[in-house]
Amino acid sequence: MTFPSVRIAELPSHVGQTVTVRGWVTHFRSSGKIAFPVIRDGTGVAQCVVVKSAVSPETWDALGRLSLEASVAVTGEVRAEPRAPGGHELGVSALEVIGTSPADYPIQPKEHGVDFLLDHRHLWLRSPRQAAIMRIRSEVEQGIHDFFYAREFVRCDTPILTGAQGESGGLFETEYFEEGKAYLAQTGQLYGEALAAALGRIYTFGPTFRAEKSKTRRHLTEFWMIEPEMAWYDQDDNMNLQEDLVRFLVERVRERRVAELAVLERDVSKLDCVRDPFVRLDYGDAVTLLQESGSDIKWGEDLGAPDEATIVAKYERPVFVVNYPKEAKAFYMKENPADPRTVRCADLLAPEGRGEIIGGSQREDDYGKLVRRIEEEGLPLAAYDWYLDLRKYGTFVHSGFGIGLERTVAWIAGVEHIREVIPFPRMMGRLRP
Repeated sequence: MTFPSVRIAELPSHVGQTVTVRGWVTHFRSSGKIAFPVIRDGTGVAQCVVVKSAVSPETWDALGRLSLEASVAVTGEVRAEPRAPGGHELGVSALEVIGTSPADYPIQPKEHGVDFLLDHRHLWLRSPRQAAIMRIRSEVEQGIHDFFYAREFVRCDTPILTGAQGESGGLFETEYFEEGKAYLAQTGQLYGEALAAALGRIYTFGPTFRAEKSKTRRHLTEFWMIEPEMAWYDQDDNMNLQEDLVRFLVERVRERRVAELAVLERDVSKLDCVRDPFVRLDYGDAVTLLQESGSDIKWGEDLGAPDEATIVAKYERPVFVVNYPKEAKAFYMKENPADPRTVRCADLLAPEGRGEIIGGSQREDDYGKLVRRIEEEGLPLAAYDWYLDLRKYGTFVHSGFGIGLERTVAWIAGVEHIREVIPFPRMMGRLRP
């Protein structure tokens, strides 16, 4: 007889019915006459109860082949049981071992070093903590799409291979047929600006690459970035949109991923700060604040991670640091009319020492000033001829930003190291698995 196949999350609607659940064994204990395998299937965890006198000898014998992460098909009656994991259990009538798992499964219920876990990342992802992080990441991704779709932004895809750099340094390069050097994209922004001129408001969502020799908990060599570009937005409009987006994502995760946040033991009260207006702090005032706090930073220098942590600790909520010196920022940022030494840009710093999660700016729309900035940076003007056309043929006020997916997820989920919030992290010394 064939019974309906259901997922563990669907068990509450099948109480009293006999169903089949397929999954992997996470725990197993037996008293000799009764056994309790626990299985997971990606939607939840369910305890199974196998009574020797109530099942066939074949089913009871199959229990002897169970070990950690063996895959099984379990058939039984669904029962409500508040004491069981997930609140329901299966009274087993049949159990089939689909795929055995050797007793030396690498990740055992004990402490393992981070390098060992990363070497076995393909298996580490099966743990409850890692699964919770991946679900929160998925929720943030879907939230981003929903946020921009509701505001009539057009999702656009930009090249991963490019002939021009968007940021200074940190390039992965390769030979590209007869065209010479090509680079893995550091940003899709330049292409996003062209798309904004065609469609008004767009966003990109894709992988970006930085060949930076950094081993901090905030850096990856391959990560995902979301980059909106908006025609007719100035820098204030730009920051307003960023603030709305961050608030939306935090509240969405808090509402929809309660169980996952509990698995991670996240103190969600620390996210209450996004409900208040974000601070907008001028770079010059930030330098003064840091100097008064004992830092030896000088005006004109970029902010380091300790500087960012000091700033957000003062306000205990997200902080926009605005109007950086132009030498510290990319060539495409708009010169600040109020102080030509600076550009109309902002970095959004997250609380709890998380540092920058968004970098944005109003873009330079003056053709002559953009040419001068490209030349000052020592970049090949010919590589940007198409980009300069955007100023030559109908220039317009426009702004945009890039939000790092992994940094944002790590902050919201309360995960200390960015390597845990991407399925297979790429770092300086890690290219496998």
